[in-house]
Amino acid sequence: MKILHNAQIYAPGYPDATALVIDRGRILALGTEQDILSGSAQAETLIDLNGITIWPGLTDAHVHLRYLAETQAMVDCETSSLAECLSRVRSMARKLPEDAWVRGHGWNQNVWPEGFGTAAMLDAVCGGRPAFLTAKSLHAAWANSRALALAGIDVKTPDPPGGTIQKDANGNPTGILLEGEATALVESIIPKPTVDSLAALFKELFQELWRMGLVGVHDFDGYDCWLALQQLHQSGDLKFRVRKNVPFDHLDDFIADGLQTDFGDDWLNIGGVKLFSDGALGPQTGAMLTPYEGSSNIGALLLTEEEIVKIGKNTGSHGLALAIHAIGDRANRVVLNAYEKLRKYETGQNLPHYHHRIEHVQVISPEDLPRLAELDIIASVQPIHAPSDMLMADRFLGGRAAWSYAYHSLAEKGATLVFGSDAPVEPVNPFHGIHAAVTRRRLDGSPGHDGWYPRERLTLVQAVAGFSHTPALIGQRGTHLGRIAPGYKADLLLLPQNPFMAPPEELAQISPLATLIEGHCVYQDASLPFAL
Repeated sequence: MKILHNAQIYAPGYPDATALVIDRGRILALGTEQDILSGSAQAETLIDLNGITIWPGLTDAHVHLRYLAETQAMVDCETSSLAECLSRVRSMARKLPEDAWVRGHGWNQNVWPEGFGTAAMLDAVCGGRPAFLTAKSLHAAWANSRALALAGIDVKTPDPPGGTIQKDANGNPTGILLEGEATALVESIIPKPTVDSLAALFKELFQELWRMGLVGVHDFDGYDCWLALQQLHQSGDLKFRVRKNVPFDHLDDFIADGLQTDFGDDWLNIGGVKLFSDGALGPQTGAMLTPYEGSSNIGALLLTEEEIVKIGKNTGSHGLALAIHAIGDRANRVVLNAYEKLRKYETGQNLPHYHHRIEHVQVISPEDLPRLAELDIIASVQPIHAPSDMLMADRFLGGRAAWSYAYHSLAEKGATLVFGSDAPVEPVNPFHGIHAAVTRRRLDGSPGHDGWYPRERLTLVQAVAGFSHTPALIGQRGTHLGRIAPGYKADLLLLPQNPFMAPPEELAQISPLATLIEGHCVYQDASLPFAL
C-alpha cells in the first residue's frame, strides 16, 4: 500500500482531495489529508508530494506506432526549405552503407518556396543509394531514381487505383507519389523490420512516451505492429496500454481468429477496422464538395457510400466496429451517410451499437456537424492539426476554413470527442495537443493571442477528458481507466505545476516529473527528491 499526500489532485467529483491510497495497482481511496492519513499506519510507503500536481495518465487516441518508432532513426525532413531538407539527407546518406536505403519523414511542399522536390535532386545527395522520404501527412512520398527503378516505376507505369505517380511534361516520373496505393509501390520493396526488431523498437519508444506523460495509445499501423505488440504482451513486456485498430488488408485474418472490437485486456485490445475515405489536405487529395481555392480539383474519394456500407455490414456481422479516415467535407458527408445506413442495419439485425469513429473530421459542412451526435459517431480529432495546418487551410479552403477543425462546434452539438496527435505526422507530446486545443495557437504564439478561429477553442477540462477518460470510455474501459477515482487503476502523472493555474501559453512546456502505471513508476525525473 502506498499513500501520496499533500498534493493538488485533478479528480472531478473530489474537489477537496489532496491525498490518495494506491493498493495492488488501483486507487483504493481518495480524500483530504485527514481522511487518508488517519489510516496511514497500514501503508508501506508514505510520500509527501509537497504541493505537486497529480493528473490522470494520458492516452493518444490516434498514432502510427511503427512509423513513429521508425522515424526516430530517419532524416527529419520537416524544414523551412527544400535545400535544408536535401542537406540533411546528404548528411545521413554519407553515414550509411552503399546499398542502404536513405529514409526520411516530415517534408511538406506547401511550406517550401520551391514546392515539390524531384528524384534528380535526391539522386545528387544520396551517392547512388535508394531514397524514400514520406511526407508530413503520410499521404505522399518522395523517391529518387534508384528507388523508382528498384520498384519498376518508369514512363510506362500507370497510376495504381487510388494513387497517383506524378509525371513531368514528357511522362517521366518526377519522384513524387501521392496516396497509399502509389507510395506502396516503393515502400513495399524496402526491407521490413522483423517482428523481434519492431518489438525492441517499441520498448525503446514506450520509455520516451512515458516521459511525455502517455500511458497508452490507439494505434493505426499494420499487421506487423499487431504481431510485435502480441509478442511483448505474451512475454510480459508490454507495460503500455494499446488499443490496436484493425488494418483492412488483414481483416480476414482477424475475422478468422475470431477477434472482435473490445476483445483483449487493459494492456492490448482490439479497436475498429481502419478505412480511408479520402486523402489529405496537403496534397489536395481530401475529397471536397467544391474545388480547392484557385483550382478545379475536388480531391479523391477513395470509397463510395455503398462500398462503406458493404464493408460495414461484413465487419459488423463479425463483431467489429469501423474507424474511417475522412478529411474533406465531401468525404465526411459520404461517411456519415454510410454510418446512418449502418445504424439502421445494426438495429434491424440486432447487432451491437458499435462505437464507430471518424478519424480527423478536418473539414465538415455546417449542416453535417450535428450528425455525429445524432448517429453517436466518435469524432477522433487531433487538436494540434489546427494550428499546424492553419496557413495551408486558409490558402486551400478560403472561407471554408471557418468550419474546419471545428472541435468546439462538434462538442457543442453533442459529439463525443477523443484526442490524439496522428504522430509522427505531428509531435506525439500530449501537452502540445492540449495547448493546441485550448489556445488554437502554434508554439511560437502565432497567429496571435486569440488563436486561429478562436470560437473553436476548447476548455482545459474538455482537453484533459479527450486525452484521458474518453479514450478509455469508448473502449469499454471507462469504469476503471482514465480517471482519478476510487477503484480506478493508478495510471497517474506527477506534474511540476498545476495546468489549471498556468497561463494557457505555457501548457505545451509542461513536462511530467513522474509517470505511474497501475501504481508502478515507469518514469521518474532525476529532480524528484524521493523514490516512487
